[in-house]
Amino acid sequence: MIDALLCCIGDAGTLVVPTFTPQVSDPHPQSRAFDDPLADEARRNVSLFRDDLPTPMGAVSSAILSRPGRLRSDHPQASVAALGVRAREITVDHPLVYALGKNSPFDRMYGLGAYILLLGVGHNRNSFLHYAESLTPRHRTKLRRFPALVGKDRLWMEAPDVGDDNGVYFPQLGAEADAVGLIRSKTIGSARCQLMESVPFVDFAKARLDELLAEAK
Repeated sequence: MIDALLCCIGDAGTLVVPTFTPQVSDPHPQSRAFDDPLADEARRNVSLFRDDLPTPMGAVSSAILSRPGRLRSDHPQASVAALGVRAREITVDHPLVYALGKNSPFDRMYGLGAYILLLGVGHNRNSFLHYAESLTPRHRTKLRRFPALVGKDRLWMEAPDVGDDNGVYFPQLGAEADAVGLIRSKTIGSARCQLMESVPFVDFAKARLDELLAEAK
Protein backbone atom coordinates (compact mmCIF):
# COMPACT_ATOMS: atom_id res chain seq x y z
CA MET A 1 0.00 0.00 0.00
CA ILE A 2 2.76 2.46 0.92
CA ASP A 3 4.70 1.65 -2.23
CA ALA A 4 1.58 2.23 -4.34
CA LEU A 5 0.89 5.61 -2.72
CA LEU A 6 4.50 6.73 -3.11
CA CYS A 7 4.41 5.69 -6.76
CA CYS A 8 1.27 7.80 -7.28
CA ILE A 9 2.68 10.98 -5.71
CA GLY A 10 6.09 10.67 -7.36
CA ASP A 11 9.45 12.08 -6.33
CA ALA A 12 8.04 15.59 -5.86
CA GLY A 13 5.27 14.49 -3.50
CA THR A 14 4.97 13.91 0.23
CA LEU A 15 2.91 11.23 1.95
CA VAL A 16 1.55 12.15 5.40
CA VAL A 17 -0.37 9.88 7.78
CA PRO A 18 -1.83 10.37 11.27
CA THR A 19 0.23 8.65 13.96
CA PHE A 20 -1.87 9.76 16.90
CA THR A 21 -1.09 8.30 20.33
CA PRO A 22 -4.22 8.61 22.50
CA GLN A 23 -2.58 6.26 25.00
CA VAL A 24 -0.42 9.22 26.10
CA SER A 25 -3.24 10.72 28.13
CA ASP A 26 -4.52 11.01 31.67
CA PRO A 27 -6.29 7.78 32.69
CA HIS A 28 -8.26 9.82 35.24
CA PRO A 29 -9.15 13.01 33.30
CA GLN A 30 -12.00 14.00 35.61
CA SER A 31 -9.72 14.19 38.64
CA ARG A 32 -7.37 17.09 39.23
CA ALA A 33 -6.14 15.58 42.50
CA PHE A 34 -2.79 13.83 42.67
CA ASP A 35 -3.22 12.36 46.14
CA ASP A 36 -5.10 9.18 45.16
CA PRO A 37 -2.59 6.28 45.26
CA LEU A 38 -4.43 4.24 42.60
CA ALA A 39 -4.77 7.21 40.24
CA ASP A 40 -1.16 8.22 40.83
CA GLU A 41 0.06 4.72 39.97
CA ALA A 42 -2.03 4.66 36.78
CA ARG A 43 -0.63 8.02 35.76
CA ARG A 44 2.94 6.89 36.40
CA ASN A 45 2.37 3.99 34.00
CA VAL A 46 1.43 6.28 31.10
CA SER A 47 4.23 6.38 28.53
CA LEU A 48 5.94 9.59 27.57
CA PHE A 49 5.78 10.33 23.86
CA ARG A 50 8.84 9.28 21.89
CA ASP A 51 9.56 9.22 18.18
CA ASP A 52 9.20 5.43 17.90
CA LEU A 53 6.09 5.11 20.07
CA PRO A 54 3.57 2.81 18.32
CA THR A 55 0.32 4.30 17.04
CA PRO A 56 -3.09 2.60 17.14
CA MET A 57 -4.10 4.36 13.88
CA GLY A 58 -3.85 1.24 11.74
CA ALA A 59 -1.58 -0.76 9.47
CA VAL A 60 -0.79 2.03 6.99
CA SER A 61 0.29 4.48 9.69
CA SER A 62 2.33 1.79 11.43
CA ALA A 63 4.00 0.89 8.13
CA ILE A 64 5.07 4.50 7.59
CA LEU A 65 6.56 4.59 11.09
CA SER A 66 8.72 1.60 10.19
CA ARG A 67 10.06 3.21 7.01
CA PRO A 68 13.65 4.50 6.94
CA GLY A 69 13.84 8.25 6.50
CA ARG A 70 10.35 9.08 7.64
CA LEU A 71 9.89 12.10 9.91
CA ARG A 72 7.36 12.46 12.72
CA SER A 73 6.04 15.53 14.47
CA ASP A 74 6.44 15.62 18.23
CA HIS A 75 2.98 16.30 19.62
CA PRO A 76 2.37 13.83 22.50
CA GLN A 77 -1.12 12.87 21.27
CA ALA A 78 -1.61 14.18 17.71
CA SER A 79 1.60 13.51 15.78
CA VAL A 80 1.80 12.87 12.03
CA ALA A 81 4.49 11.03 10.11
CA ALA A 82 5.67 11.98 6.63
CA LEU A 83 7.81 10.70 3.76
CA GLY A 84 8.90 12.94 0.93
CA VAL A 85 10.34 16.30 -0.01
CA ARG A 86 8.05 18.36 2.27
CA ALA A 87 8.25 16.02 5.25
CA ARG A 88 10.35 18.30 7.45
CA GLU A 89 8.33 21.39 6.58
CA ILE A 90 5.10 19.63 7.56
CA THR A 91 6.27 17.90 10.75
CA VAL A 92 8.53 20.50 12.37
CA ASP A 93 7.42 22.50 15.45
CA HIS A 94 4.05 20.89 16.08
CA PRO A 95 2.26 23.22 18.55
CA LEU A 96 0.94 21.77 21.81
CA VAL A 97 -2.02 24.18 21.80
CA TYR A 98 -4.61 23.47 19.08
CA ALA A 99 -2.66 20.54 17.69
CA LEU A 100 -5.11 20.29 14.77
CA GLY A 101 -5.47 24.04 14.22
CA LYS A 102 -3.43 27.01 13.03
CA ASN A 103 0.31 26.38 12.55
CA SER A 104 -0.25 22.61 12.87
CA PRO A 105 0.77 20.06 10.22
CA PHE A 106 -2.82 20.21 8.93
CA ASP A 107 -2.55 23.97 8.47
CA ARG A 108 0.71 23.52 6.56
CA MET A 109 -0.77 20.81 4.36
CA TYR A 110 -3.75 23.05 3.62
CA GLY A 111 -1.32 25.83 2.67
CA LEU A 112 0.47 23.43 0.31
CA GLY A 113 -2.78 22.38 -1.37
CA ALA A 114 -2.64 18.79 -0.15
CA TYR A 115 -5.08 16.08 -1.16
CA ILE A 116 -7.02 14.12 1.47
CA LEU A 117 -7.41 10.37 0.93
CA LEU A 118 -9.77 8.25 3.03
CA LEU A 119 -9.18 4.51 2.61
CA GLY A 120 -12.12 2.43 3.81
CA VAL A 121 -13.13 4.93 6.51
CA GLY A 122 -15.73 7.67 6.68
CA HIS A 123 -15.55 11.37 7.45
CA ASN A 124 -15.85 10.62 11.15
CA ARG A 125 -12.14 9.76 10.69
CA ASN A 126 -11.29 12.80 8.55
CA SER A 127 -8.98 14.88 10.76
CA PHE A 128 -9.07 17.79 8.32
CA LEU A 129 -12.61 18.43 9.55
CA HIS A 130 -11.20 19.17 13.00
CA TYR A 131 -8.84 21.63 11.32
CA ALA A 132 -11.77 23.23 9.46
CA GLU A 133 -13.75 23.54 12.70
CA SER A 134 -10.79 25.12 14.52
CA LEU A 135 -11.05 28.03 12.06
CA THR A 136 -14.65 28.82 13.03
CA PRO A 137 -15.39 31.30 15.83
CA ARG A 138 -17.85 28.98 17.62
CA HIS A 139 -15.80 25.80 17.48
CA ARG A 140 -16.18 23.16 20.16
CA THR A 141 -13.23 22.70 22.52
CA LYS A 142 -11.60 20.05 24.67
CA LEU A 143 -8.63 19.92 27.00
CA ARG A 144 -5.78 17.54 26.24
CA ARG A 145 -3.79 16.21 29.22
CA PHE A 146 -0.50 14.37 28.79
CA PRO A 147 2.79 13.79 30.61
CA ALA A 148 5.97 15.47 29.38
CA LEU A 149 9.55 15.96 30.50
CA VAL A 150 10.39 19.51 31.53
CA GLY A 151 14.10 19.43 32.18
CA LYS A 152 14.43 16.27 34.26
CA ASP A 153 10.97 16.50 35.76
CA ARG A 154 8.01 14.48 34.51
CA LEU A 155 5.00 16.80 34.64
CA TRP A 156 1.37 16.64 33.54
CA MET A 157 0.51 19.34 31.00
CA GLU A 158 -2.80 20.67 29.68
CA ALA A 159 -3.47 22.17 26.25
CA PRO A 160 -6.75 23.26 24.62
CA ASP A 161 -7.78 21.91 21.24
CA VAL A 162 -10.82 21.70 18.98
CA GLY A 163 -13.37 19.29 20.44
CA ASP A 164 -14.39 15.81 19.32
CA ASP A 165 -17.33 15.50 16.92
CA ASN A 166 -18.49 11.99 17.89
CA GLY A 167 -20.45 11.65 14.65
CA VAL A 168 -22.60 14.76 15.18
CA TYR A 169 -21.69 16.81 12.08
CA PHE A 170 -18.76 15.23 10.26
CA PRO A 171 -20.62 12.43 8.40
CA GLN A 172 -23.20 14.99 7.26
CA LEU A 173 -20.46 17.34 6.05
CA GLY A 174 -18.84 14.55 4.07
CA ALA A 175 -22.16 13.66 2.40
CA GLU A 176 -22.83 17.31 1.55
CA ALA A 177 -19.34 17.79 0.11
CA ASP A 178 -19.83 14.66 -1.98
CA ALA A 179 -23.19 15.96 -3.22
CA VAL A 180 -21.64 19.18 -4.55
CA GLY A 181 -18.85 17.33 -6.35
CA LEU A 182 -15.90 17.91 -4.03
CA ILE A 183 -15.09 14.21 -3.57
CA ARG A 184 -14.03 11.49 -5.99
CA SER A 185 -14.99 7.99 -4.86
CA LYS A 186 -14.07 4.49 -5.97
CA THR A 187 -14.29 1.05 -4.41
CA ILE A 188 -11.02 -0.87 -4.35
CA GLY A 189 -11.42 -4.40 -3.05
CA SER A 190 -14.01 -3.96 -0.31
CA ALA A 191 -12.88 -0.45 0.67
CA ARG A 192 -14.61 2.74 -0.38
CA CYS A 193 -11.81 5.22 -1.17
CA GLN A 194 -12.46 8.96 -1.21
CA LEU A 195 -10.10 11.60 -2.63
CA MET A 196 -10.56 15.35 -2.22
CA GLU A 197 -8.54 18.54 -2.54
CA SER A 198 -7.99 19.97 0.93
CA VAL A 199 -8.51 23.65 0.06
CA PRO A 200 -12.03 23.54 -1.44
CA PHE A 201 -13.05 20.79 0.97
CA VAL A 202 -11.86 22.65 4.09
CA ASP A 203 -13.34 25.95 2.86
CA PHE A 204 -16.71 24.26 2.28
CA ALA A 205 -16.60 22.45 5.65
CA LYS A 206 -15.61 25.62 7.50
CA ALA A 207 -18.55 27.57 6.07
CA ARG A 208 -21.05 24.79 6.80
CA LEU A 209 -19.71 24.17 10.31
CA ASP A 210 -20.01 27.87 11.04
CA GLU A 211 -23.70 27.63 10.10
CA LEU A 212 -24.35 24.37 11.96
CA LEU A 213 -22.61 25.47 15.14
CA ALA A 214 -24.46 28.80 15.10
CA GLU A 215 -27.78 26.93 14.83
CA ALA A 216 -26.81 24.73 17.77
CA LYS A 217 -26.22 27.66 20.12
